[in-house]
Amino acid sequence: MIETPRLLINLKAYLESSGDSALRIAKAAEKAWRETNILIGIAPNIIYLRMLALDVEIPVYAQHIDPVSVGAHTGHVPPDLVKSVGGSGSLINHSERQVGLHHISEVVKMLRELNLSSIVCVPTPEEAAAVSALNPNAIAIEPPELIGTGVSVSKAKPEVVVDSLKAVIDVNPNVDLFCGAGITNEDDVRAAIKLGSYGILVASAIAKSPDPYKKIRELIKPFIEITRA
Repeated sequence: MIETPRLLINLKAYLESSGDSALRIAKAAEKAWRETNILIGIAPNIIYLRMLALDVEIPVYAQHIDPVSVGAHTGHVPPDLVKSVGGSGSLINHSERQVGLHHISEVVKMLRELNLSSIVCVPTPEEAAAVSALNPNAIAIEPPELIGTGVSVSKAKPEVVVDSLKAVIDVNPNVDLFCGAGITNEDDVRAAIKLGSYGILVASAIAKSPDPYKKIRELIKPFIEITRA
């Protein structure tokens, strides 16, 4: 099974993180990983997944995946095809691409059978508990009202992180917890770690940064600190 990264970068569909810029950010993440041994993953638009998977050695995730096999499924993203182009797994149920619990359950199962990783986004501790029972690799807690605001969940709503972690541990302690929504600097990351978060999910802070490498190094600094403690 693919190791779960500490930092997962969601490139979304920003112009700033498309085309050659997607590869530039992926290369910056790969460089930071080689220098620090802090594993970093990247989730590009599906158009660029194969390009990145061929050119970098860090995990490359789909942003969305469908519970269908290869075949007559126009417009869908089958797990088998993600694996065939070098993908490491997928985000599931991001607030900008929500799906139902049955969809999540089927996709998590299919990914696990392919030895691929599943990171499921949820908005509440209650949903974190429900999804934990499906045995994904990780759950990312992301209150949708904080996404893209620059106000981190680890600071604005620490109780959501604490309650989500408790919910996950109570149901399935093998599932890692990520913090997402509004993570922009190392203090946000440090706060997330103190609350019990295994990793962080970041988008615009890196995808729109004029210096992605510098921002990546800033955001993984707290993880370096805990590995050296």
